Amino acid sequence: MTLSFWRYSHLALALFSSLFLILASVTGTILAVDAIQEKTLSYKVENFEKIKLGETLPILRKTYPEITQLSVDHNQFVTLQAIDQDDNDINAYIDPRTGTILGTTIKKSEFIQWITALHRSLFLKETGRFIVGFISFLLALISISGFALLLNRQRTIRGFFSKVIKENFAQYYHIFLGRLSLIPILILALSGTYLTLEKFNFFVEKKETNSEFKTSVLENVPAFNSILLADVQKIEFPFSDDPEEYYIIELKDREIEVNQISGAVMSEKRFPTTTLLSNLSLDLHTGRASVLWAILLGIASLNILFFIYSGFAMTLKRRTSRIKNKFNAKESKFILLVGSENGSTLRFANAIQKQLLAYGEKAFIAELNTYSNYPNAEHLLLFTSTHGLGDAPSNASKFTELFNKTEQKQKIKVSVIGFGSKAYPNFCGYAREIDSLLAKQIWTERILELQTINDKSAVEFVSWVKLWSAKTGIPLSTTPSIYNDVPKNLEKLEVIDKTTIANNGFTFLLTLRTNRNTKFNSGDLLAIYPANDPRERLYSIGNSNGNIQLAIKLHPSGLGSGYLYNLEAGQVIKARIIKNPTFHFPKKAPKVALISNGTGIAPFLGMIDQNNKKIEIHLYSGFRRATETVLGYKKFANKMIEKQQLKSFNLALSREEEHQYVMDLIRRDAQFFIDLLMNGGVVMICGSLAMQKDVESVLDELCLAKSTTGIAYYKSNGQVLSDCY
Repeated sequence: MTLSFWRYSHLALALFSSLFLILASVTGTILAVDAIQEKTLSYKVENFEKIKLGETLPILRKTYPEITQLSVDHNQFVTLQAIDQDDNDINAYIDPRTGTILGTTIKKSEFIQWITALHRSLFLKETGRFIVGFISFLLALISISGFALLLNRQRTIRGFFSKVIKENFAQYYHIFLGRLSLIPILILALSGTYLTLEKFNFFVEKKETNSEFKTSVLENVPAFNSILLADVQKIEFPFSDDPEEYYIIELKDREIEVNQISGAVMSEKRFPTTTLLSNLSLDLHTGRASVLWAILLGIASLNILFFIYSGFAMTLKRRTSRIKNKFNAKESKFILLVGSENGSTLRFANAIQKQLLAYGEKAFIAELNTYSNYPNAEHLLLFTSTHGLGDAPSNASKFTELFNKTEQKQKIKVSVIGFGSKAYPNFCGYAREIDSLLAKQIWTERILELQTINDKSAVEFVSWVKLWSAKTGIPLSTTPSIYNDVPKNLEKLEVIDKTTIANNGFTFLLTLRTNRNTKFNSGDLLAIYPANDPRERLYSIGNSNGNIQLAIKLHPSGLGSGYLYNLEAGQVIKARIIKNPTFHFPKKAPKVALISNGTGIAPFLGMIDQNNKKIEIHLYSGFRRATETVLGYKKFANKMIEKQQLKSFNLALSREEEHQYVMDLIRRDAQFFIDLLMNGGVVMICGSLAMQKDVESVLDELCLAKSTTGIAYYKSNGQVLSDCY
């Protein structure tokens, strides 16, 4: 195969899968850290590998009069489900040698459960599992093509780990770390691919005609003394002393039934090869069986992130020569140099160059890493963002070195414009470094102090444009829209009404009038651009008599909420409506339950107001306190109940004396929700993601308690809809 084939294959695969790989790498790293953290817990006893069932079962039987199940997880923590001498239910980690309780069982945090779901399926169910598996397969191909490129570069297998010539940072560490991470990443990719194929039943194991059998050879052998606890995954205990009731012991490679009186193996089922391979793939993919392997997987996941960055950095470097200018650097009067990690800063520089060319000036634009002599330059403009903690962006990493080696022969007027975010401590740190460097040169004439731009604000950038135009006499545009990417053709919306925030609340209602021809539904989204730049804010819409109604929580220093709260009746704003058909009120449903917390009630107010068909609706809402806004919701609900557009309003207040959460109301009305779902009803959830997870968890628990159908079925059937944030 030629070098170009492997290079373009490697690049094409990386480009196609980069976003998914970033997501998988970040979540994989978090899960690796979680696996490592589990190993630090002190629930594993010493010499665990030597403990036999014959030692521990009699002790447990003596300590606990009734035992349901004993299980051993991948950390070799032993969990017991039983009833103790005082008739207390036990579900805890124990010392298998003494029966002593070591601690309560640990449930994965909501965050880790969320990360796990994201890592496995992107919250897209079976479709997501397929996508993740396909990306794992692509990662395997990327690893193989990367190996081929390395082999081509190093010439032979023997020279694979020989010295690499350091051309630049990205190139050097892409190769150096690639050689070290190749095998772990390949194992990650292959095991992830296998788990997906196994999930979709790709491997069909040939059934054995005698998968279960009575053994005559082992019928008199006491199994408990020959089985190590370390080989056990789960033991189901007999329900009674009846000799026909057996121990069911699930080992790593088989399941056996053991006579509780004689200890003889009564039957045995060996697991199919696919099950063993699946468990092995899970161990290799998660690092759950070894803390050392979990650490290696975490490092490998981080390396994938670096490879994405460094690979694209090398590609961009190779493509630098393709940048086209009308005039070259040596003949240009205006030199614009750009440092940007993702290209956003380049947008501002391009807008300035375009205007300079329109005025007949010779202007040249390039990356900071291409800095050189500019014999005809009169103005030097440096636009740069900051990467990391005050570091140079990737296309400016060589600027300082080049700058120190190159001295301009004539006086040049300079201006530095820094881009960053005040949310970070080193705001515009690299721009400040460049500005300080320029100030020390005898050939520079700084015509403006350093100008910093927060969050790519076009308004702040225009402030610099005005100052620079005044100094140079070149009338550049001071219209912010010239420098931003706000979507065009935004709709004009008039403010009709806005409530004020009471002393004990944070929420206000805003009502907007749309164009007569605008069509929207409760549950759609309103996108606003409060700073007239690309920073978009989304709010869930309620349709109130044909007008848009928003419920908004005012955040301290909140860009979107602060902007909306300062509006007055009669003012006009620009926004766009985003259709959200997956969260519209169901057209055909015998009964609907609406569940919200906080401002998530907004679309439901509109749905209830438009319920002209008088479908039976039950509203469950959670708030902190009974503020004036909440009392307003109660007044609205009572009115809708009188009009038979709402059946009931169930309110939970979490910060009042008799505090409740929405989940408490759902448990209280458990039978109602079970009947609703089983009879084709719909549950709609709007509010915070944390609330959504809790609500779905409770509903799943209630459904499974009454039948084998869990919440996943009703979600796939379109009976559980959510729009949470």
